[in-house]
Amino acid sequence: MISAVPVRDRVSGLASTAELPAYVYDLVELDAHLSAVRAALGDVELYYAVKANPDPELLRVLSPYVDGWEVASGGELAHVRELFPDASIALGGPGKTEKELLSEVTRLHVESPGELRRLLASGHRADVLLRVNLDVPIEGASLAMGGGATPFGMDPEGIAECVAMLEGQDAVRLRGIHAHLASGLDAARLLVLAEAVLTYARGLGVTEINLGGGMAVSYADPDDRFDWRSYGEGLARLRRPGEVLRIEPGRSLTVYCGRYVTQVIDVKRVHGELFAVVAGGTHHLRTPATKGHDQPLVMGAPGEPVTIVGQLCTPKDILARKAPMRLEVGDVVEFTMAGAYAWNISHHDFLMHPKPSFHYLTAR
Repeated sequence: MISAVPVRDRVSGLASTAELPAYVYDLVELDAHLSAVRAALGDVELYYAVKANPDPELLRVLSPYVDGWEVASGGELAHVRELFPDASIALGGPGKTEKELLSEVTRLHVESPGELRRLLASGHRADVLLRVNLDVPIEGASLAMGGGATPFGMDPEGIAECVAMLEGQDAVRLRGIHAHLASGLDAARLLVLAEAVLTYARGLGVTEINLGGGMAVSYADPDDRFDWRSYGEGLARLRRPGEVLRIEPGRSLTVYCGRYVTQVIDVKRVHGELFAVVAGGTHHLRTPATKGHDQPLVMGAPGEPVTIVGQLCTPKDILARKAPMRLEVGDVVEFTMAGAYAWNISHHDFLMHPKPSFHYLTAR
């Protein structure tokens, strides 16, 4: 079920018992956030990483603010093409199928010499960025895709092999370098990585550099936001004339606009510990199980700490541990920061519970 909601008060007020669990996306909040990000970046190109949340309503809000879309599969490519037929699209990701490798896209991110050999053998024309995995220190990252031996991208020797293969032909055109080395970094640390990538790209003589995403999002402190202004100013200082800089964030753009709203089914005490069982669970909102955190939520009246769990037959179905609030059967619970890597990464059909409804707040 999808509904458009013209007013915004408390999110829980819009959903009746029959509609819960529900995802609620505040499109007004998303628009304001994107406007601020776009202003902070200046003329740095902004692509949205569709994997973070491919919801069509969110993509329509994103569209005026982005220069293009980063997709990581043929499915994501078809999804974006249906919504935005003429948009610029970059296709990345390891393990591309033959069909994906030969897709008509604006930029193809080549992950390996083997991938490039297949592309050259096909005779397909393409504009490519070579994905580099630099051996540089990466501190404080929640996920590291580079900085050492990982399945992502190529070390400098692999890049050199690709550059050599590209000589003497014009079907596959080298446009630059792509580097997504880590996720969960603040602006200062991302700028350190950006400087390393730019130094490497200049050594190759390329002027188009995709620096990836990885902007930090704190689920422990939702008010601790990435400093887009200092990041944009830092990139402006690092860039040389004639260079095109591009970034492709995902989570940091959409995470704050989403909430997962559900209702308490049962409250019980087991070996002295209080549990509240809610409709739905991590088969709808996989983020806390994936990242090992407690999902932020709107706190109600103070009370004895209660662990909030879902309906699944697994002890891993935990949404929040020992939340200091009073909960009773029938109470509505609102989890925040559910706008990225939430519904779209969840194992929807496990136990075959009903799927959530979806609502969109369109005005305050």
